Amino acid sequence: MDVHTRQTRTLLEKLYAKYNHRICVPPDPLQFVYRYAEHRDMEIATFLASALAYGRVRQIERSLTQLLDRLDNETYCFTSHFDSSARAKLRSFKHRFTTGDDVSDLLSLFRRVFDHYGSLESFFALGYHHEDATVLPALSLFCDSLCRMHGKQAPAGLSYLLANPSRGSASKRLNLFLRWMVRGDEVDLGLWTGVDRAKLIVPMDVHMGRLCRILGLHDDKTISLSTALKVTQAFAQIEPADPVKYDFALSRIGILEDCRGLRRAECEMCELNKMCP
Repeated sequence: MDVHTRQTRTLLEKLYAKYNHRICVPPDPLQFVYRYAEHRDMEIATFLASALAYGRVRQIERSLTQLLDRLDNETYCFTSHFDSSARAKLRSFKHRFTTGDDVSDLLSLFRRVFDHYGSLESFFALGYHHEDATVLPALSLFCDSLCRMHGKQAPAGLSYLLANPSRGSASKRLNLFLRWMVRGDEVDLGLWTGVDRAKLIVPMDVHMGRLCRILGLHDDKTISLSTALKVTQAFAQIEPADPVKYDFALSRIGILEDCRGLRRAECEMCELNKMCP
């Protein structure tokens, strides 16, 4: 490990110690999953929370509150009995460009998954192979299989919720879902024990991309799946068995500290201050 990598690791460990606590989770959508205790409820709630994790933070919170209320806060029961009346109950829901019908399409597929495989984990495991370098092949097959299960060309809204990395998408929300399900610590749930956390990919968006660029982990101008892989490989040099370990803590700088990439007085207190241009 060279000097720069050691220094980066020291900085990331400080961020992890400071932010990687459940008290720091709100307003992250993961907060909504903590209200559930049953495995199947948590799987569905986690997927929905990650699927709607785009847009303004407060809007995400409002949308998830409304959606889970419509599901009577019993995500598995609602899904396992999903029918036309359940679809009607969701029809007026909307989160930016995700509609109630999009969510209904997803939950109708999940009903079939639970009926035939018992859990989302078991369904995901059909495409997961330990010899694969990352979770991406399994994630691609997971998305493809669900879309094929729809029985015809998947609607655009459903395809957006299942942003397949095989199409070049960074699949930020799906990789976020996997981080929550596979990793286990004070923040992440660790419910999926059959997937190696060393194979996870960093959930990459514009904000995370900016912070990782400051750390010198990539120099891409636009964020893509290639960027996510570069950053994951850089983190793997620091923490080979757990390259996504620092994702939550690092992203708190953008969320809790309201970092927007512009210099201001508060920057003097930021851990990245000396590295930030």
